[in-house]
Amino acid sequence: MIELAIHSLIEARFMAKSLLEQLPEIVAKGRQVAEKILENLESQHRVGLQTREWVLPARDTAATDWITANQRQGHLAAGQNGDWLNRLIYGDNLLAMAALLAGDETTPSLRGKIDLIYIDPPFDSKADYRTKITLPSPAGGRGAGGEGGLVELEQKPTVIEQFAYSDTWADGTASYLAMITPRLILMRELLAETGSIYVHLDWHVGHYVKIVMDEVFGKNYFRNDIIWKSAPGHSDAGLMGISHNNIMLYSKANQPYWEQQYQPYDQDYLDSHYQKTDPDGRRFEDQDLTAAGLQGGGYDYEWNGLRKIWRCPIQTMQQHEASGRIYYTRNGLARYKRYLDEMDGAPLSDLWADLPRLNSQSMERTGYGTQKPEKLLDRIIRASCPENGLVADFNGGSGTTAAVAEKLGRRWITTDLGKPACMIMRKRLIDQNARPFLYQAIGDYQVEAAKAMLGRDFRVGDLSQIVLSLYGALPLPAEENPTRNLGQVTGYGSKTLVLADSPNKLTGAATLKKAIAQRDNLLGGWDRVVVLGWNFEPSIGETIAALNDSRLEVLVIPPDLMDRLKKKGGLEKLRGTVRFSSLQYLTIFPVGRSKPFAGQETLKIHLKNYVLLSPEAINLDEANRSKLQAIANAEPLALIEYWAVDPDYDGKVFRSVWQDYRGNTDNDGDPLRVITEAIFTTAAQSGPRRVCVRVVDVFGFEAEASVIVEAAL
Repeated sequence: MIELAIHSLIEARFMAKSLLEQLPEIVAKGRQVAEKILENLESQHRVGLQTREWVLPARDTAATDWITANQRQGHLAAGQNGDWLNRLIYGDNLLAMAALLAGDETTPSLRGKIDLIYIDPPFDSKADYRTKITLPSPAGGRGAGGEGGLVELEQKPTVIEQFAYSDTWADGTASYLAMITPRLILMRELLAETGSIYVHLDWHVGHYVKIVMDEVFGKNYFRNDIIWKSAPGHSDAGLMGISHNNIMLYSKANQPYWEQQYQPYDQDYLDSHYQKTDPDGRRFEDQDLTAAGLQGGGYDYEWNGLRKIWRCPIQTMQQHEASGRIYYTRNGLARYKRYLDEMDGAPLSDLWADLPRLNSQSMERTGYGTQKPEKLLDRIIRASCPENGLVADFNGGSGTTAAVAEKLGRRWITTDLGKPACMIMRKRLIDQNARPFLYQAIGDYQVEAAKAMLGRDFRVGDLSQIVLSLYGALPLPAEENPTRNLGQVTGYGSKTLVLADSPNKLTGAATLKKAIAQRDNLLGGWDRVVVLGWNFEPSIGETIAALNDSRLEVLVIPPDLMDRLKKKGGLEKLRGTVRFSSLQYLTIFPVGRSKPFAGQETLKIHLKNYVLLSPEAINLDEANRSKLQAIANAEPLALIEYWAVDPDYDGKVFRSVWQDYRGNTDNDGDPLRVITEAIFTTAAQSGPRRVCVRVVDVFGFEAEASVIVEAAL
């Protein structure tokens, strides 16, 4: 995780100080980090977002009725005319916020544009972030439930995630506050003047974060400390069971948007106020109709034999009588009936005991450990975000904020550092047939990591030199290597040229062809060439197969390399421990394409094989790795978590207009496997069309295959 200058905060000299003594400097350092980010918003090196997928949810292959078809055609045009598209962003939320503040060619800066921010950051340093993955047994056949048994793998967090969590808790609460302070500052910059932020925490760090928020947002803009009863009592508690979380509400300025919400009346209130019933069973309370104690006077007249000063004119009293709204006491005094079934409830207080947490049988459950109930976010969004307003959640988790915002017609942005969380969110949104949304990632992540470690003045060549050194290659002479990205490995009578590609671009066909040419011509030629890449064109597997060059090898630079360098404390300590893995790839059978009819044509796509990224690169212990290898050998397609099709791929943005994923039983009833064949109808097109298929495996790795399909004769 990119902490920029935060790592230097927790120095040894602080350790002797109490946390309260450290707080002023923690906040000051956090401001410096945020100010540097804000200063860079206008520079050419500002952080950007890369769109990995444009998602038009379509999980059911049987949804072919004309209403659905027309809706989908309308959605296909969404976002093409500058319309807003919701965003699911994978990556460090500090960088995501920097990118949103900077804006890009398709979306202006969101500074001062977000109506509501809700965050539920991790607040327990002992939390277990391991991911459990259930796969069909190699001996099991297809079918509902995957007969033949299950295999459960336990994946530890990726190294990037581990570093993020360990950085967050490296020195306890002090490092947690160092992490969250600059983020809160950027969130304030993103909020609209009428915006509000809800920060969901508990007793671990909530009281300290309250002090930081007072500094960032101002004590005058603290609105509520909401107590959410998130659990029943604990019978095993030593003294009193802890059964609540705190949700702190701050506003950006004096007049935040607010739509009053209501809670159900508690039973004591109902018993004391709504004791009376009509013959039809309607409960009501009777309220005074006299003007006693009412400032401004009233109306003097006789009603039912009693002369009083009444609250309403006699015409209104007559209307109440005609509509059965008057209750008469034993003395004949008229009182007004207020029916319980017409009341919204009690105006919202800061004690929320009516929204229970999710139970194990809840239909909402996604399998994400810290998932919050939709009713909780429903209340928050309705109260603090106008219709069509913009909601952001920078600790997306299970995606509850985005899912509820979608249902309520609000626009949304959600981010998470974990690939499992992003997959859960993507599937959840597709499951509820969300409007089209973007799946994005932080652009130039490695560049930002290198800036954090090597300083803002570093050059890409510096990073290439580090990569070559860790691979074991010596740099070529400067006159033959002006960009400092070429190295050599010699020995045993063989010479290998090594090219470390830039993290600023996707390694693809052009890079590989250039590497082959350099192998054949540079300095008299080489026996082999190895290309080391950070980010790859999704079709890289097809490119390598088409080149069919046995003297070319393409390897993946570990994406957590800069974080590991920072943790290990330098190049020498990391040398010999870095693995450069092989690529994963996907193959498909020839795509079927029907003749056009009534402006439509049908495509048939069938998955053939999936080869997993080297299992050594996945954070598994040996026992789990052996289980994985057995499944990969027996049924490689069982490792696919999600796949999607773009029938008209432009080579830039993958427009996903059909999807299937594990857990979607609408297509085949098997929750452990995706279907391997897609048949769907799309708008007819004359001439060839480029069909692209993208898969994501259970570990979050992506692969892609694209083919040119000629029109049917």
